[in-house]
Amino acid sequence: MKQKINLSQSFVTLGILIGLLIVFLIEVFLGSSENINVLMKMGAMNNYAVVAGHQWWRLFAAQFLHIGVMHLVSNAIIIYYMGQYMEPIMGHVRFLVTYLLAGIGGNLFSLAFSSDRGLSAGASTALFGLFGAMVAIGLRNLHNPMISFLGRQALVLALINLALDIFVPGIDIWGHIGGLITGFLLAIILGDRVMRTYNPKWRVLAGAVLIVYIVWTVRTGMVISF
Repeated sequence: MKQKINLSQSFVTLGILIGLLIVFLIEVFLGSSENINVLMKMGAMNNYAVVAGHQWWRLFAAQFLHIGVMHLVSNAIIIYYMGQYMEPIMGHVRFLVTYLLAGIGGNLFSLAFSSDRGLSAGASTALFGLFGAMVAIGLRNLHNPMISFLGRQALVLALINLALDIFVPGIDIWGHIGGLITGFLLAIILGDRVMRTYNPKWRVLAGAVLIVYIVWTVRTGMVISF
């Protein structure tokens, strides 16, 4: 792909980063980005609140919150890097839809398998969705050296980060795995703007798997240990 990458091709990525910064500043203004009360008020993931409190909006809101400035910076750097390549390839709308829905999908997996007493937040569920989406795009475009390389690179980054998750306390690895799965499926379903897309059979299959994934994680997550 010989297109020159510039801000006009990745304005959604820039918008996401600005949004994350604004939300973080609101957290700080309300008290602290590490204050549990502030995080709960603004929509951090907590299984009790989601299921018992019927606050399903947290599945969406939690991906915009961050716990500490380094949490924000580390996610923002990789989102910026991934977005510079992926947004021109996928197109603005597909990129944004994949990012947001992968964040929800990651939080669904977290709801199903993480501790019911835990509290989590961060854009990493959506970020892992970008990893998964890039892997799917790379697999479909193996004939293109640049795109297939980016797909392999995304897979390596995802595996390295998942391996680090095992040794770092307080990381929601389930949310990361869920985001990765959701992003992979969404890229197959939605396709991309300029490269080869999956044939209809694969897209229907991915859609069916995604529906099963949603039903399974919701049903599993509805079982709460009080």
